[in-house]
Amino acid sequence: MPIAIVGAGKIGQAIARGFVRAGLVSADRIISSSPSRECLTEMGRLGVRTTYDNMDAVKPSNIVFLAVKPNIMPAVLDEIAPVINERHLVVSLAAGITIDFLEQKLPANARVIRVMCNTPCIVGEGATVFSRGSAAKQTDSIIVQKFFTSLGFCDEGDESILDAVTGVSGSGPAYAFCAIDAIADGGVKMGLPRHLSIKLAAQTLLGAAKMVLETESHPMVLKDDVCSPLGTTISAIHKLEQQGFRNCLIDAVEVAALKSKEISVKNQQKTQLKQEYEEDIKSAAFIQ
Repeated sequence: MPIAIVGAGKIGQAIARGFVRAGLVSADRIISSSPSRECLTEMGRLGVRTTYDNMDAVKPSNIVFLAVKPNIMPAVLDEIAPVINERHLVVSLAAGITIDFLEQKLPANARVIRVMCNTPCIVGEGATVFSRGSAAKQTDSIIVQKFFTSLGFCDEGDESILDAVTGVSGSGPAYAFCAIDAIADGGVKMGLPRHLSIKLAAQTLLGAAKMVLETESHPMVLKDDVCSPLGTTISAIHKLEQQGFRNCLIDAVEVAALKSKEISVKNQQKTQLKQEYEEDIKSAAFIQ
């Protein structure tokens, strides 16, 4: 089926690469739109068709992935709303943009699904949770599940948890990249070549993550298995605890989730103010 990816930035490129890599859709069945020549050039290298016009991408497509920043989502929705009909399944990937907001902006009974995924989708190790809008069908859930399961882990959940999902997995890759870089710096400090230290750090986090997923053991149980009495690891763990390592990560998840909620509230307030303004204008015109 024809697919539109509105927004050709990092997340748009990630899902395009992932879908093509998984064999779900051929590149020439995807059309991506963006005002950025650089982003469209990257998409073009995948064999994806590109355009500067969002309408050109949306009109011929059955599924529309909205991979744009939250701050420009209202303008994009206003632009594409006139051509959205019962044929389209609209899938939003923007943090903090609620289903209610999407449904207010789009025509009545628009089929909407809100998704929170992350950039590791590009290598088939993404983490995705999605929620259905009021008009979305069970078959729409199956379609979205199929697409994002091909890119890693995917599950359906209530929209009320998506801000927390944003804090954990949506923003989570950045925490992991910082951790890899810091561990690698430690290795360099102690004499390792940079390229080797980065590989060791990245592979170690990858291996640890796979152990958690495949053994289904609690992470602290696996941690205890590494900590020998009077050993190097327990000494390192003690240092991490002294520096507030766990607290920092908990705080990072919390602040990212709260930011997602803040975006939702601001968008709702802007929409309400606009509606009130339009109603005032109509009332004034009627009185005149």
